[in-house]
Amino acid sequence: MEANPQALRLCVLICINFSSFLHIIEAQDQNGFISLDCGSPPNEHPYNDVQTGLTFSTDNAFVQTGKTGKVQEEIESLFPKPVWNLRYFPDGIRNCYTLNVTQGTKYLIRALFVYGNYDGLNEYPGFDLYIGPNLLETINLGLWGTGGMFEEIIHKPISKSLQVCLVNTGTGYPIINTLELRPLENNSTYNTQSGSLRHFRRNYFSTASRTVRYPSDVSDRVWIPNFDEKKWTEVTTNLSVNTSNGYNPPQFVMASASTPISAFAPWNFTWTWLLTPSTTQFYIYMHFAEIQSLQANETREFSVLVNGDPMYERYSPKPFSIETLSYFTPQQCDQGNCTVELLRTSKSTLPPLINAFEIYTVIDLPLLETKQDDVLAIKSIQNTYSLSRISWQGDPCVPIEFLWDGLNCANSNASEPPIITYLNLSSSQLKGIIAPGIQNLTNLKELDLSNNNLTGGVPEFLAGMKSLLVINLSGNNLNGSIPQALLRKKGLKLIRDGNPDLICADELCANKSVGSKKKNSVVPVVVSVVVLVVLGFALAFFFVLRKKRTPNSADPRTTGSSVLAIMTKNRRFTYSEVVTMTNNFERILGKGGFGMVYHGTVNSTEQVAVKLLSHSSSQGYKEFKAEVELLLRVHHKNLVSLVGYCDEGENLALIYEYMANGDLREHMSGKYYEFLQIPYLCMVTYENCPIGLEYLHNGCKPPMIHRDVKTTNILLNEHFQAKLADFGLSRSFPVEGETHVSTVVAGTPGYLDPEYYRTNWLNEKSDVYSFGIVLLEIITNQPVINQNRENPYIAEWVGLMLREGDIQKIVDPKLHGDYDSGSVWRAVELAMSCLNPLSARRPTMSQVVTELNECLAYENSREGTSQNMNSQSSIEVSMNFGIRTTPDVC
Repeated sequence: MEANPQALRLCVLICINFSSFLHIIEAQDQNGFISLDCGSPPNEHPYNDVQTGLTFSTDNAFVQTGKTGKVQEEIESLFPKPVWNLRYFPDGIRNCYTLNVTQGTKYLIRALFVYGNYDGLNEYPGFDLYIGPNLLETINLGLWGTGGMFEEIIHKPISKSLQVCLVNTGTGYPIINTLELRPLENNSTYNTQSGSLRHFRRNYFSTASRTVRYPSDVSDRVWIPNFDEKKWTEVTTNLSVNTSNGYNPPQFVMASASTPISAFAPWNFTWTWLLTPSTTQFYIYMHFAEIQSLQANETREFSVLVNGDPMYERYSPKPFSIETLSYFTPQQCDQGNCTVELLRTSKSTLPPLINAFEIYTVIDLPLLETKQDDVLAIKSIQNTYSLSRISWQGDPCVPIEFLWDGLNCANSNASEPPIITYLNLSSSQLKGIIAPGIQNLTNLKELDLSNNNLTGGVPEFLAGMKSLLVINLSGNNLNGSIPQALLRKKGLKLIRDGNPDLICADELCANKSVGSKKKNSVVPVVVSVVVLVVLGFALAFFFVLRKKRTPNSADPRTTGSSVLAIMTKNRRFTYSEVVTMTNNFERILGKGGFGMVYHGTVNSTEQVAVKLLSHSSSQGYKEFKAEVELLLRVHHKNLVSLVGYCDEGENLALIYEYMANGDLREHMSGKYYEFLQIPYLCMVTYENCPIGLEYLHNGCKPPMIHRDVKTTNILLNEHFQAKLADFGLSRSFPVEGETHVSTVVAGTPGYLDPEYYRTNWLNEKSDVYSFGIVLLEIITNQPVINQNRENPYIAEWVGLMLREGDIQKIVDPKLHGDYDSGSVWRAVELAMSCLNPLSARRPTMSQVVTELNECLAYENSREGTSQNMNSQSSIEVSMNFGIRTTPDVC
């Protein structure tokens, strides 16, 4: 029998929801069951579903976010009550349910999604469904005519809580109607070599129309009848069948079976993987019981073959007692075409027989959850301060694109859970004492509690945190004496100013205090090395420039050295020289990806930025080496220059030219923004950044891909000359003839190329995508992700504005309309072309530079009035701005 998986899943969906049972037997124990009617009123009492007897309750206590809706009235009549409500998530990227489970117990987890035109838009949404930190499936309700589908897996949680997350991918708000967890009766069944089991089909072979689930099935598996009347004959019994073998299918399921119509023909069943790769691995569980009373001269014996390979050569079902045949290892079908055959042996007088089977595909869940002690600690801190951050849902550290705001994590070994190494709660309106839960973050290296309203004393437990290197307590109302143990801790940097009642009578205070406050917005940029081409900024703001550009006679591909006088040759410094140049690490400039950045001087005159690698960061060492190797061979006036380095045992440092005015993002949001953008930022950023990025792609041999293009990686020197920085994530481009390099995904959420994220295939167009985001950021002066916007993701928001046709709603209002609208239109179209979901359709950086030059030329040529040009871009631009370009990150 040929099975159509699409039709099957629709059938299962329909059967789950509006099949009526012939009878409801006495209710079974629902101990451990979780049955959530998602979106039902928070004050609604639990109720029993009339079809199943299952007790459903509101989901309000299991999720922090989302809004409630109801399917339309005409849809209600097709579904039972648990499906009438739904919860949808218009805010945030990842929204999660947190469910308490028994660690190590296998669960059947089922989620149901029925759109029901709840919003009146008649637009089916699509979104991603995650189990913990791992992607389970992309839900695309538009594929199904009913506008609904379900997902079901058998999964063993490794902790005491399970998180089911819905992720906005830019194609409509995620929705969910019901969420159900069922502990399996026998934990030794449904074993896999690795991964979890995703439901593909579960059939019993009968002409009955009854869908069987709870209470007939104590684990609430859903059994769908299947019968091919052209090929099979039904066998049934009214006698009891012993179904107790661990799998324990319902009595009703095992009381029927199918045999071939022709006594000598094989029994066969076929299916094809239509929506999954042909290499999909699967497990099949075949349930047999002899349900005919055989005469002394009758024998039923057959071979069981899967995809032509014998699974069991001479098998006879047990009389009125279940046996389940399955493989210990996952199976695979030839080109996705799968077959089960039962072949009668020469000894047999009766045809083959089968009662039921289950098929599951293997779903790998490779990402480990964050170390549970760290999860408990950060949630304790969250509860202590009543922190309500929409990103603080799901796993704190993984996947990296959903990393909680204010955290950094380390995961040097894929076989070990990630750990939290950095906590920044600066300017978070914290009140009360320093939370005791902080001490349970045993791997924390840096703690920033600055600019809050914390009171009480500085706790001594901070001194006992062995990994802690930096504590910033500035700008609070702390009082009492600083513990001597904290002051005497070697290698610790304590920033305490701005607490007038904090007493420090120890002579060590002078060495443990920083003279100026650490800036709240950490500048991972100041430290960064060689920078790419974040060419963005130039865009919107250069429209406003009236100044003439200074002629640039330099070749964009030149490898000329920096204008800084200190840039003589790359030097190797000793660690003692690093200590001297930083005055014992006195002044912190910011925090780099894997180390602190300090201000220093060389020869007591030339200023430098010193990035010191944290000793315990193995992942940081890898990036450190990458930056050194790249910067020693790449020199360009539009890239931050490497002055020298220190490689002395465990002491590793990079010394860069000093960029006195921080990063571009900082100035875009700062108080000097309106002043700086006109005389300096626009033109300088445009002149330098695109050329630098284009140089990396085309001027380096082998070419380089930056992988972390963003406004915080554009640094400004004392003359507001912009340069690209931070090459810790950079990779060499493939050799000639190759189109991409396969690598683990890295980058910054919001700027990450969605194609790269999905495929792990990296090429130079990934930088182009990131630059497109930077370009929009500059034009709009809007954050990349803003939950207060109707469309949080900047590309999606700009696309919506473009459909309305009003450029003034896109451009930063601080420009007061002083720009050429035609140039702006052209620049926005360029940015959107950079964001094409298909990398092959994005422009190259050379094309981007050319297009920006033309935009700037139009802007500079106007004489006080807008020319309202309608010129067409020379680059292929997708004008279908209705297409969502939200990346798979947030």
